[in-house]
Amino acid sequence: MTPKFFAMAARPTNPNVHPADESTPPAANRPQGADPRGGEGGTRTLRRGLQLLEAVLAGGREGVRVVDLCRSAGLERATVHRLLDTLVDTGYVVQRERFRFVPGPRLAAVAPADATPNRAVRLQPVLARISAACGDAAFAIVREGGQSHCIARQVGTHPVQVLVIQVGTRQPLGVGAAGLALLAALPDAQVQAIIDMNAPQLDAYGGMTPERMHLLVRATRERGWSVIGNHATRGVLAAGVAVRGADGEPVAAISVASTLDRMPRERQQLVARTIREALRELLPRGL
Repeated sequence: MTPKFFAMAARPTNPNVHPADESTPPAANRPQGADPRGGEGGTRTLRRGLQLLEAVLAGGREGVRVVDLCRSAGLERATVHRLLDTLVDTGYVVQRERFRFVPGPRLAAVAPADATPNRAVRLQPVLARISAACGDAAFAIVREGGQSHCIARQVGTHPVQVLVIQVGTRQPLGVGAAGLALLAALPDAQVQAIIDMNAPQLDAYGGMTPERMHLLVRATRERGWSVIGNHATRGVLAAGVAVRGADGEPVAAISVASTLDRMPRERQQLVARTIREALRELLPRGL
């Protein structure tokens, strides 16, 4: 049977499209003092929002247009725009270019429960290889919404170890080298959404600002690896590289941190090269 949203009406009004204000029952039918957006109306609005979210997820990296969402959900354009505004504001959906919408950073938090432990196990030998070659501590992070989450760490052999974060540490994505490498590897729309989401917290990290974060993202992309110092931890400089999954998408990042005097530009380049070589040899098909 042909789904309702494929039916085409020959008259101006589409009978399969719900009116924009249908979620609000007429005043005469509402109990006195009832919230017009509560009860059944609120449930209907939630159901519609989830319908749109599922449609955006189905669109993947290519994204979906508002007209596609109207068809699939059987809603008028005004209703779709209103629901999308909420999904965008909360980070579940991101607008790409002018007309398409893609999954947002908050959806990263709903990854399978076993994804993080599995990635930690697979990245630990990579960290060991890197740390043995550099002598300094190496760290692996994944993204959870707009945050970085340290899932593995390897202590090096140099007498002075800079252990800037511990396994389990979460902080705004981008204030550390691994997080910055991962942030820079994401599409522009997601970068903007994450920086906007984290803006109120950034000042606590060495006076970081959204403007400074955008400059660091641009520099990371031009350089090919991240470097950041004196933001998450004073007197420390770290370099990082994004880790891609089997599908080529950025899913994690690795960094090496040390004191400022041990990380001149030449050594930053060496660290980045060491990370890439370890990833290429130990995870040739991606994480």
